[in-house]
Amino acid sequence: MRKLGCFTLLIVLAAIIGFFGVLHMWSGRGPLTRNVTVTVAQGSTLAGASEQLQKAGAITSASRFRILAKVLGASAPIKAGEYRIPAHLSQADILKLLQGGRTLQRFVTIPEGLPSVIVRDVLMKATELKGNIAAPAEGSVMPDSYSFDRGDTRAGIVARMQKAMNRYLADAWAKRAPGIVVKTPREALILASIVEKETGKPSERSMVAAVYSNRLKRGMMLQADPTIIYPHTFGRPLGRRIPPPWIHEVNAYNTYAMVGLPSGPICNPGRASIDAVLNPARSNALYFVADGSGGHVFADTLDQHNANVMKWRAFRKEHGI
Repeated sequence: MRKLGCFTLLIVLAAIIGFFGVLHMWSGRGPLTRNVTVTVAQGSTLAGASEQLQKAGAITSASRFRILAKVLGASAPIKAGEYRIPAHLSQADILKLLQGGRTLQRFVTIPEGLPSVIVRDVLMKATELKGNIAAPAEGSVMPDSYSFDRGDTRAGIVARMQKAMNRYLADAWAKRAPGIVVKTPREALILASIVEKETGKPSERSMVAAVYSNRLKRGMMLQADPTIIYPHTFGRPLGRRIPPPWIHEVNAYNTYAMVGLPSGPICNPGRASIDAVLNPARSNALYFVADGSGGHVFADTLDQHNANVMKWRAFRKEHGI
């Protein structure tokens, strides 16, 4: 009788030890020695995913993973997507990762002022995206960082960018200051694209917008250099000084040869430039020129402007620019 009790005790102890061993196998450190990426295809079962995990070295046995997942894991289904599996992640946490759908996030970034031909270049270089696209309509995409999953389409990303621009422009237009010179959201977008290209200094945007707004109100030419270049490069960097004959060309964009706005945007302006156009600074300035520090100096009269130009020329000569 005593021997039977000891034998039973040994069985119970062995069961306890075995249970904790299985629990450690499930929740303990995994075999990976480095981070890996695993893609679970749409419609994959736990069996298919476990084979992918074993192939990647994230688990040692696909069949054992499935058994332990059914016994010790939650019953929620796994979700398709691309997953980053950290080194030594336990089998339990791998299952939670797949069930939670915490997929690897990739990003494509469109800086403020990027022209649409280069927006297309950026998207075409993102090899994880699918499909060919034409350059989006100029000014139609909102500069920002956009997350995506491997296999998403470029057209889908463009649609999200354009939806973001439409939404922001509509909201900003509803909050516009009274009496501004632009009469439609489209005009605001065009002028914002010029402001975006004329200054990279956030603190100057509202002043640059004020200068161009004042010029439009007075029927003056905008005389914005980037509008000379756009019909020739569609926003790509010129890489040299503007050829003198271009300044007098009559076309739909050159604001040195027309009064009013160009026929369309010359880049994709960001939120700050849109806001500046819809809420320009209170100023009588009609001119601005570079000040040598990366910014500009503004003037109300032509005489003041000419004096500022002379200072800029002297600065360029002194510094060999």
